[in-house]
Amino acid sequence: MSDLWVLDLGILDYDAAYTFQRDVARRRISCDITEDVLLLVQHPAVVTLGRSTKPGSLLSTTEFLDAEGVQLRDVERGGDITVHEPGQLVAYPIIDLKRHTKDLHWYLRQVEASVIFALALVGIDAGRSAGQTGVWRDGRKLASIGVHAREWVTWHGVALNVENDLTTFAHVVPCGIQSVEMTTVVREAKRLSRSAPTFGEMRDAVITGFGEVFGLQVTSAPDWIGALREAHGSS
Repeated sequence: MSDLWVLDLGILDYDAAYTFQRDVARRRISCDITEDVLLLVQHPAVVTLGRSTKPGSLLSTTEFLDAEGVQLRDVERGGDITVHEPGQLVAYPIIDLKRHTKDLHWYLRQVEASVIFALALVGIDAGRSAGQTGVWRDGRKLASIGVHAREWVTWHGVALNVENDLTTFAHVVPCGIQSVEMTTVVREAKRLSRSAPTFGEMRDAVITGFGEVFGLQVTSAPDWIGALREAHGSS
């Protein structure tokens, strides 16, 4: 069984994390990194525009976002507009699909399945919505997914709302879907009248989910990969 090297970046500025994951992906492509990698992170408030962002998906001006302390970034991932904010768990799988299945649609379904598996571990029944990428529960969206790949190595990934307050989503039409209701793990646990998992418990469940769904042995990333983070800054 191949390994999945896991590295928790804590809270990290989006630009620093973006540069770092691209560096890890480049090293995965060149085989300087020999195993698949899962980066986990929380970001300060940021709105990102994917390749499929539609006119009208951004509801606030750049000047207003600046005044609110919300960054705006245009990135190469697939999908429409999305949001990151503290309390949301962002997972960036850097996976060589040549070792798995060379099919991005298959990969998206695997990422969804990983999060669905993780949510089941904490007692939340979630699933897919026909024709819409992401993870949902009773018509409410828990996780958004947007990916990119080069030479069949992936980066970008999935944002799971865990305990964030969702305030940054007021600036966007999430994923370009009109009238979508965003939700969090904490809110769904409350609807189920059960205790919500801690952020750390949800993180651990997501790690387990990716290992199980992709058939990889979860292990901590080597220290030298963790040391690379310092070269890309922190917040």
